[in-house]
Amino acid sequence: MLDRLFVLAQYVLPQILISRLAGKLADSRPPAPVLTAVIRWFIGRYGVNMNEAADENPASYGTFNAFFTRELKPGLRPLAGGSETLVSPVDGTISQLGQVSDDRVFQAKGQSFSLTELLGGDAERAKPFEGGEFATIYLAPHDYHRIHMPLAGKLQEMAYVPGRLFSVNPVTAEAVPRLFARNERVVAIFDTDAGPMAMVLVGAMIVGSVETRWSGVVAPTDGKREVTTSDYRHQSPGVRYERGEEMGRFRLGSTVILVFPKGATRWQENLQSRDQVRLGQSFGKVMNAQQETPAPR
Repeated sequence: MLDRLFVLAQYVLPQILISRLAGKLADSRPPAPVLTAVIRWFIGRYGVNMNEAADENPASYGTFNAFFTRELKPGLRPLAGGSETLVSPVDGTISQLGQVSDDRVFQAKGQSFSLTELLGGDAERAKPFEGGEFATIYLAPHDYHRIHMPLAGKLQEMAYVPGRLFSVNPVTAEAVPRLFARNERVVAIFDTDAGPMAMVLVGAMIVGSVETRWSGVVAPTDGKREVTTSDYRHQSPGVRYERGEEMGRFRLGSTVILVFPKGATRWQENLQSRDQVRLGQSFGKVMNAQQETPAPR
């Protein structure tokens, strides 16, 4: 009953207003004792392991977002394998992984959504991923919230897709149709040795914003609620990140969805839904290495 009420409440709450306000509060600088008390409460409430943080002292952070996007200690997440090994881009829990079928991506308990819709409604953007492989990874409040590259790649395109801001926890994923294709999201297309790779950073309730290294905070600034795209294919020298390099972060938590073309990669055989993963661990392998070429348009 409580789960049902939680989901129903999300339909009527002013999701965007609440989330933007939460983002402003997370970036504000309240009196140090107040901020430290809030951070200590959060650590205790969600079981955050501060022993892994580069700065373990809760009192040293100037804003809540500085704490939430904290760095890990150097060397704490070594990269598995070599360049052909696809590594987990985040600390989190696998929601689902599998194959795209007839433009549908499995969500949970009979729920699915359109890959084309997920990628911003552009059929040409989605075409290279027909019949491909996807993985959805949920970041809980206690997780490390920086996002890294599963493979080395050069950025081709970014799309900001406006939408709702439902929670993305397992309860909501099982109850809200097309959840990940309804929520606000950032779609980044990279060219990699496995061909095009889509990294979708999904926003959620209370998520202040999504940030990428190349564009900073990604959010509408003109009040318009429409898909906006940025083309990076012809920039010189372009935007390129190595395997395991940070590419973005969630300023409060959410979900990452990876998508690869058919036959390009194979997920690690022992991985399945609800498995916890850590940044840098082996997540799959490149099956058909390709030379970098611009993503099809």
